[in-house]
Amino acid sequence: MVKQNSVETLTPPGTMEPIGPYSHIARAGPILMIGAVAGVDPATGELVGPDIASQTTQILAAFETMLGAVDVGFGDVLHINVFLIDMADFQQMNAAYAYKMGSWRPARTAIAVAGLPKPGARITMNLTAASPTLAR
Repeated sequence: MVKQNSVETLTPPGTMEPIGPYSHIARAGPILMIGAVAGVDPATGELVGPDIASQTTQILAAFETMLGAVDVGFGDVLHINVFLIDMADFQQMNAAYAYKMGSWRPARTAIAVAGLPKPGARITMNLTAASPTLAR
């Protein structure tokens, strides 16, 4: 983690390289934020597939890796923002999301957007989590 004032930042190993000047994770005390993530294979830097299900599953797998890097899990997630290129993908995204998240249902917002920075991406998500273990 890199620390400036009370905020620490990190891009954990095993995650995609950011496509801009940012870190994937920022935390302050018990609050953790993960910036927008696309469905990218971290080994290749390419999308895992053209479809919404594979991209959704990869994003949630990346979240698991990032959360695990700071000893947090899906049960600590407060809110997830979902940004879709096409709302017609909403049901398929929900199916992949529900499968990966199991019974945990944090607050969530889904928004249709005109475009995303990663060419070919149909979806991106970000999240906010809180955990007493983060306050250390």
